[in-house]
Amino acid sequence: MLTFETLLEPLRAVDWDDVEAVDAAARKVFGQFAGGRYLLRRGLTAIREEPRLMALCEHYDILDKLVLFDDPDTGVRVRLHVFGPGYHDRPHNHRWTYASHILRGDYCHRIYSPVALHSDLNPATLDTMMVRQEQAGSSYTLHHSAIHAVVAEPGTVSIVVRGPAMTERFLVMDNKTEEAWWQYGAAKETPEDACRKRMTGQRFDELVTSLTEWNVI
Repeated sequence: MLTFETLLEPLRAVDWDDVEAVDAAARKVFGQFAGGRYLLRRGLTAIREEPRLMALCEHYDILDKLVLFDDPDTGVRVRLHVFGPGYHDRPHNHRWTYASHILRGDYCHRIYSPVALHSDLNPATLDTMMVRQEQAGSSYTLHHSAIHAVVAEPGTVSIVVRGPAMTERFLVMDNKTEEAWWQYGAAKETPEDACRKRMTGQRFDELVTSLTEWNVI
């Protein structure tokens, strides 16, 4: 029986700064998910059974993040993202390199030209270098320094494999206000902020129902 530990073993030793290596390893992982729903169901069962995983799941007004697997020793984590109505985000980078595979729906994905990451950066100076329509079945890998933004159709679902955090913060930019600011990982959050985004058992059950109705699991 295939387990998350066995499936993700090649990612434990990968150089997460090497996007080509991450992409090659992640595509093999995504191939297993595409081949059947067993792993998704197993991951959701693990959330029900492990309070640590449930505590890592997050709910926002327009996005839910379900943590199916987390390895504290390596920082490798598998998440299911469920996008709600009106989802869009500001240009930003990440603290970690990640790979994503679209299971359902689609989203418009903008990737911007490389820039020096600093909080004095004017978002108006960002140049869009690529616009992609990420559709069900498509995959991509993004380096942690890359700046991008997503506008998703309601009900879009993706599976994300992320590596260890490379930095303690990431940059977010607002095109409307022309402001940029740093955001930090969970270790620097206040208890109030952590509580606000923590997923409830009721919300988790609602998501499982939706994923079942959408034939994702």
